[in-house]
Amino acid sequence: MPSKKKPFDKRETMRTAAEIRKGVIRALEAAGSGHIGGSMSLAEILAVLYTDILNVDPKDPKKRDRDYVVLSKGHCGPALYATLAYKGYFDPSELLTLNQGGTNLPSHCDRLKTTGIDISTGSLGQGLSLATGVALGKKLQGIPGKVFAIVGDGELQEGQNWEAFLFIAHQKVTNLVTVVDNNRRQLDGYTADICDEADLGEKLSAFGFEVRRVDGHDVTALYEAFATAGEGSKPTVVICDTEKGHGCCISEIGGFNHYMPVSQEDAKRAIEDIDRRLEASL
Repeated sequence: MPSKKKPFDKRETMRTAAEIRKGVIRALEAAGSGHIGGSMSLAEILAVLYTDILNVDPKDPKKRDRDYVVLSKGHCGPALYATLAYKGYFDPSELLTLNQGGTNLPSHCDRLKTTGIDISTGSLGQGLSLATGVALGKKLQGIPGKVFAIVGDGELQEGQNWEAFLFIAHQKVTNLVTVVDNNRRQLDGYTADICDEADLGEKLSAFGFEVRRVDGHDVTALYEAFATAGEGSKPTVVICDTEKGHGCCISEIGGFNHYMPVSQEDAKRAIEDIDRRLEASL
């Protein structure tokens, strides 16, 4: 069950998702450009994990029994950075240094630079294997805590993931929860056009996983999926159906939105839009 004692508050979690999006926009505005599409599709996933699920403490970010988050799609670090800043791991002003000289917030996640980053990632296809090692190490040493590995659907075209899935299921690494950001798009197009993965749920079920599928922008559905994940006899995969660029007028487009320039005018319009949508949804 979630480590937090307070009851789930949908409004608070939705506000957190909006703040994550705004943090991403401010960071990308300062940098001039960045990975916006996949960062936006992650907002609700990260909001639920860090608001309602994880046993973590910004004041003690390396505590031994903490839950881990491994963002395998490490190029979407701006979303995780915005989350960590909002949750108090470091001052939000640091977001304005994204990917600049001397920054603690490089383009891809680096545990040696950023407080709250558990595993360095960015070479797509490798993060799930790293997360597996952390989870298995916890299990063998009897250290409490779960590991949540966030992978992209396009990233799952990398074969190393499927070696990891075989290992996870065979070794019953049940304290590892794989979260798929299933936004159906990758760098240069739609996954169905580039390398169709067909039904991921059926494949992973056949591998020996408990598969849960949810709307990745519905914080209540995400909470219900994550709350007991990793507590059964099989390892869990949560497939989150999302939209690349979701929740922001400048990135919620049908065209290329993997990596975009963000001007001061773009940022102002985007933040106003995010606030307007939040107010309308509460």
